[in-house]
Amino acid sequence: MPVTMLDKRLLLFPDPSYAQEDGLLAIGGDLSVERLFLAYRNGIFPWYNEGMPILWWCPRERFIIRPAQIHISHSMKKFMRQHEVKIVLNRDFSDTMHRCRLKREFDEGTWITDDMEKAYKRLHEKGYATSVESYIDGYLSGGLYGVNIGRCFFGESMFSDMENGSKTALIKFSQMLAESGFVMIDCQFRTDHLASMGGVGISYNEYMELIRQGIGQ
Repeated sequence: MPVTMLDKRLLLFPDPSYAQEDGLLAIGGDLSVERLFLAYRNGIFPWYNEGMPILWWCPRERFIIRPAQIHISHSMKKFMRQHEVKIVLNRDFSDTMHRCRLKREFDEGTWITDDMEKAYKRLHEKGYATSVESYIDGYLSGGLYGVNIGRCFFGESMFSDMENGSKTALIKFSQMLAESGFVMIDCQFRTDHLASMGGVGISYNEYMELIRQGIGQ
């Protein structure tokens, strides 16, 4: 089926079953709080490059971490015993998101455009996006940000300025989410790094069942 072109005037998405094999579902629309909220509740997220129209994705195979099952390697346990490690939530959402952008622009290119930064800042101001900052021995070492709805967290990106900066942020944050009854951290796509920390692949149907558990209908 052809990819659906969204109308900015209409707040809707096509049925996720219409997504292309690579997960591409729709093009266009906008990055309003309402549209982003609707998208994440249905397992849809924006991902596109600067200068392109907004692309909306809904892969059939998903990759998640169950917070209570975060894997901490022996080397990380040793590292965390040897250092003072803590996290802070929402130290500076915009700064953390921009640090994620800079790291990816330098390393591999990024989908975090100016418009994305503005859109997720609006989500943050409405209480639907969170940044997590990790401190090692008192120094800002790394962090991550994502969308939080109900008891689901949809991870977007991470950065590290020190060894194990993003790992400590993810580990400590996962433990915090587990204590609060969160059902998943959505990782969007599989990476070896996330797989080593407990990430698992599930079907879209399993994924939506977790959303129903964490958010409701």
